[in-house]
Amino acid sequence: MSLYSLVVDAAAETPDALAVSDLVTGFSYGALDARADAYLTALRGRGVRPGDRVLVWTDKTAEAVAIAQAVLRCGAIHVPVPRGNPRERVARIAADARPALIVTDHGERVTGADCVPCADLLREATYSADVAHHPVRPTDPAYILYTSGSTGTPKGVCLSHRNALAFVDWACRELDLTAADRLSNHAAFSFDLSVFDLYGAFRAGASVHLVGEMLAQAAEPLVDFLLERRITVWYSVPSALVLMAEYGELLERGPGALRACVFAGEPYPLKQLKDLRRGWPGVRMLNWYGPTETNVCTSYEVTAADLARTAAVPIGSPVAGDAVSLEDGEILVDGPTVMLGYWGGEPQAGPYRTGDLGRYDADGLLEYRGRIDDMAKVRGYRIEPAEVDGVLVEHEAVRDAVVLVVGDGLDARLHAFVVPENGRTPELAELRRHCAVHLPPYMTIDALHVVGGYPRTSNGKVDRTALGGLPARGVGA
Repeated sequence: MSLYSLVVDAAAETPDALAVSDLVTGFSYGALDARADAYLTALRGRGVRPGDRVLVWTDKTAEAVAIAQAVLRCGAIHVPVPRGNPRERVARIAADARPALIVTDHGERVTGADCVPCADLLREATYSADVAHHPVRPTDPAYILYTSGSTGTPKGVCLSHRNALAFVDWACRELDLTAADRLSNHAAFSFDLSVFDLYGAFRAGASVHLVGEMLAQAAEPLVDFLLERRITVWYSVPSALVLMAEYGELLERGPGALRACVFAGEPYPLKQLKDLRRGWPGVRMLNWYGPTETNVCTSYEVTAADLARTAAVPIGSPVAGDAVSLEDGEILVDGPTVMLGYWGGEPQAGPYRTGDLGRYDADGLLEYRGRIDDMAKVRGYRIEPAEVDGVLVEHEAVRDAVVLVVGDGLDARLHAFVVPENGRTPELAELRRHCAVHLPPYMTIDALHVVGGYPRTSNGKVDRTALGGLPARGVGA
């Protein structure tokens, strides 16, 4: 089985059922299948061959989904890049991926690359009832997701059809997906969360509803989208749900048709998670964990029992056939969801070292303890800032907290960036006293910055680099 066969099979079984919808239009499975085949003829006419990369630099649209299906049917490798990426970054990605073609839905071009607008590609397409799809092996590359590299150069995570399907098959079973489900797609196509949204829907013959880039950070319109589209399965980073709850009246308006709420990508602040769990007693809630290089490799279901927790919920137990272990506190993942490797680099060999820290709780469930590269020496001691985060959010005046190490060597200090609870502004002295009750003296915070919220990356995660620059600008001090 391949990723493109999911749509082919659904089109044969339920051709009139809705497959994908954006904010303007949508395709039934029969229409999506025909459109993908038409684009396939145009790609071949442009010289795209099996193993080539096709970079799709577009908005989140149903047309972009059809083009991605065509790329896979060609035996080529899909490289999704959100429209919001500046041309300079796209040029760096293109220099690494060396695509045979860049498909766009706007006027910008990348110098030195063969660029074609979607509209031109569609004009070149031929509709036919008999278009041959290139047969692919499970281990063949399907797509490359570019993430921010530590050197500043984007890294291409290359994943196979088998990598994706091992996760998608498990997720469909775990959530009991059926053709009646209506999935949201909040994440960008270049973010691994979208793999479930799209291919989970296609695997079940369900529909997937695309959240455009401009809508993704708008609280009230997102809640409108959830309710008006009658979404049954939601999947996003926690930040999106927190935004919807705080500024979009998510809890007050109710879950609508929602039966499952899944989140991943970052820890969910405990107080807000408890609010959600308490407010939606009939909705399943799952905390999924895994870096882009492994997609989801562990899962934990949040239940009413977690309302008694005083620390973050665990990331749970291995899923999708993966084996997850700890080595010197670092989380290692081996199994069918682990990537082929970074594009242009050596093939992945052995377990993938995530760079994430973990430990097992009393029930044998894995807990996330922060990043190895977040660890730093302060006053001669190694400190995991995430541990201090967890203690701070237990204080009644703190709704959310992020602790960063600011400065180097002897000047390194712990700075806490906190969002206040219920309008009450905490004082540094009281939070230091609170830390002293729960932490050793060397882990007590040195500075406090009260903020209304956190700067975010394009994927909705806390932008720690931008946050660390606030003290120098005198913001939130």
